[in-house]
Amino acid sequence: MLTFRDIELARKRMGDAIFHSPCAYTETLSRMTGTRLFLKLENLQMTGSFKERGACNKLLSLTEEERRRGVIAASAGNHAQGVAYHAQRLGIDATIVMPEATPLIKVASTREFGARVMLVGAGYDDAYAEAKRLSDEQHAVFVHPFDDEAVMAGQGTIGLELLEQNPYLDAVVVSVGGGGLIGGIAVAIKETNPKIKVYGVEPSALPSMRTSFASGAVTTVPPARSIADGISVRTVGHQTFEVCQRYVDDVVLVDDEEVAEAILALVEREKTVAEGAGAAPLAALLQRRLPVEGKRVAAVVSGGNIDVNMLSRIIERGLVKTGRQVRVRVFLSDQIGALAAVLRIVAERRGNVIEVHHDRTARGLELGEAAVDLRVETRGFDHIEEVCDALRQAGWRIALEGPHAAAAPARLSTPLADAAPGVGGNGADAPSSASNA
Repeated sequence: MLTFRDIELARKRMGDAIFHSPCAYTETLSRMTGTRLFLKLENLQMTGSFKERGACNKLLSLTEEERRRGVIAASAGNHAQGVAYHAQRLGIDATIVMPEATPLIKVASTREFGARVMLVGAGYDDAYAEAKRLSDEQHAVFVHPFDDEAVMAGQGTIGLELLEQNPYLDAVVVSVGGGGLIGGIAVAIKETNPKIKVYGVEPSALPSMRTSFASGAVTTVPPARSIADGISVRTVGHQTFEVCQRYVDDVVLVDDEEVAEAILALVEREKTVAEGAGAAPLAALLQRRLPVEGKRVAAVVSGGNIDVNMLSRIIERGLVKTGRQVRVRVFLSDQIGALAAVLRIVAERRGNVIEVHHDRTARGLELGEAAVDLRVETRGFDHIEEVCDALRQAGWRIALEGPHAAAAPARLSTPLADAAPGVGGNGADAPSSASNA
């Protein structure tokens, strides 16, 4: 089993090859979580993730003969880049097997670090099987992403840094995938000060460690998807499970919606970009899932390698949920000046129209009618109500669309399906169901 001595040796072995990430206090998120919160910013590592710690220690622990044979790893992102970067730095030949669906930016980044990349299979399991086959065939060293004591020891150096940066912590909150990160940190923390609590956070769609805890043995959970893809692991490691069972106090779950909110909070409040796995600890704290109110808590932001398209969708969704953006459909007569009148009313109420779509062929429209979809920046739900009321008072029927209707208070959410078309030229016959929405 992994020991505290292993982690100390890992830190000495790695020296300055790994950036000692800051552990920054956040006043804003402290208020939001009811704690004294510190963020351990592993997203600032060279490859954007804690994974390079374990990869670095593993590669440095190889014999000269093993280095000559080269290394092989399977990964969909962070582990791949960590292995590739430090293999290049140490002059070790590296092959990374990645799933075919891996985002192009992650493939490109891994290649830029000098690794040979092979795209195999539909998912991680296929890539893992091929990497193991190649490792056996080529007699190369297989670098496991978590179930390896040298890898766990490298990740555990985060725990040593936390103890030095903030020795009076009451709790540390860590995301859990295969268990290598939390296992290493837990050993470092608990073997130094067992009073400090170590909590894990998993996606509710893939609670592999929590399920294994409940059954008392490593248990594989059904396949599922999560925006916290870095910790979407169906089966934890056998070595990591043994360590976590001994040292980790509890594991709680968060869903994708909660993780998205945490990602947005980090971007907006702290100007910190985190991927789903990196934001999971904050998600648990924001949802008050842990008994840490008023405590000094460190949340490990384990990585920041989030796809920019995903980040864009999360930001837009967050703006909708907080009433700072709304999509509204206005039914009006298809005549000159109608659209201009709608836009003028929105502008007079200080709404900022950022997208307009004018549709004469939407299903259910009568001849001579049009539907105008507006995406409007607003100051909150009260401002949305003000804009919507002004449009209704002008005689138009409106409907808030899709997730925007669900996000808004009930008084605002006329479902689009209920807002049947049929308004005349001036909209004076708007039905009461719309005006009362």
